[in-house]
Amino acid sequence: MTDLQSRGLRLAEPDAGAPSRRGGAGPSDHKAVIVDGHTIMVPVHTSAAHVSPYLADSPDAEGSSTLRRGGIPVAQIRVPRMPRFYKLQTLDGVPYWKIAQLHGADVLATTVLQTCVRYGRRSTSCQFCAIGESLSQGRTINHKSPEQLAEVARAAVLLDSVTHMVMTTGTPNFTDRGAALLCESALAVKAAVEHLPIQAQCEPPDDPIWLHRLKTAGVDSLGMHLEAVTPEVRARIMPGKAQITVQQYFAAFETAVHIFGRGQVSTYILAGLGDSEQAILTTCEELISIGVYPFVVPFVPLSGTPLAGHSAPTAQFMRSLLAALGRMLASANLRSGDIKAGCGRCGACSTLAAYEN
Repeated sequence: MTDLQSRGLRLAEPDAGAPSRRGGAGPSDHKAVIVDGHTIMVPVHTSAAHVSPYLADSPDAEGSSTLRRGGIPVAQIRVPRMPRFYKLQTLDGVPYWKIAQLHGADVLATTVLQTCVRYGRRSTSCQFCAIGESLSQGRTINHKSPEQLAEVARAAVLLDSVTHMVMTTGTPNFTDRGAALLCESALAVKAAVEHLPIQAQCEPPDDPIWLHRLKTAGVDSLGMHLEAVTPEVRARIMPGKAQITVQQYFAAFETAVHIFGRGQVSTYILAGLGDSEQAILTTCEELISIGVYPFVVPFVPLSGTPLAGHSAPTAQFMRSLLAALGRMLASANLRSGDIKAGCGRCGACSTLAAYEN
């Protein structure tokens, strides 16, 4: 599975099952694949995927495909079926899949605001981000209203047994940094589907009061994503976001853990951007010590971004990194299965959870 995520996958029948994603925030240029009962997101639209040694045959009547490496069968895989809620639309004609999408096997995910104050200017934008690609190509809408999100969440739970929800957002300003949008969105969803756990994701707000407001609004877990851990890599890869220092992130993490609880605050770290294995592990050790779950995933170079030609990390690098991190998490009894909602609980963008045992 780790090798698949590094090398990508060619599909004999690309449109089988749930559709793949192109552009946008989160796991993009990917398709969900079920291997030995584990759902992982595998790159299928990247340049590396197009020459991958892995090929999935056309699925049979039960949806199972033979996975081949270099032409040799190595496993049987499946892809999740097309979600039922994708066939619906709002009264004003917006398809539900443009409002929120199925990630992994049972996660409803949405980007509440599909624009960002940093996007579009090389001097400030995150070089890996494709948040504007899906919007420019008409595959989503810019702002998902609280009412739309509540409507889609209710349908996804009833029709497709969604078990948790992720709300992320482009950064709209340099004050609350999207927390206000996430508060109103969470309030609406919890009013419609009270039992659905929600993770909200944003940059650290300028005032900690917003972290309390997110909790009050019904957010169960919080993601504040470092992406890269060393100052030089952050400045090169994400020049605008790097203005919020790692030290400022850690201050926000400590406050958030006090509010949401140990293990209910997480951060996304993209391995393969230039940070060394030791630098990532040192930062993860500090995160774990304060109760933050470090969700380390392999960087995927997305089409339409300045890093489209950047190499993904090797499977060897990821196995070494994730094995060491898995031991740290197990020793601290900080596990993905205890997260109420979000990317760490889903785990499909990384094989980290397999190394926790």
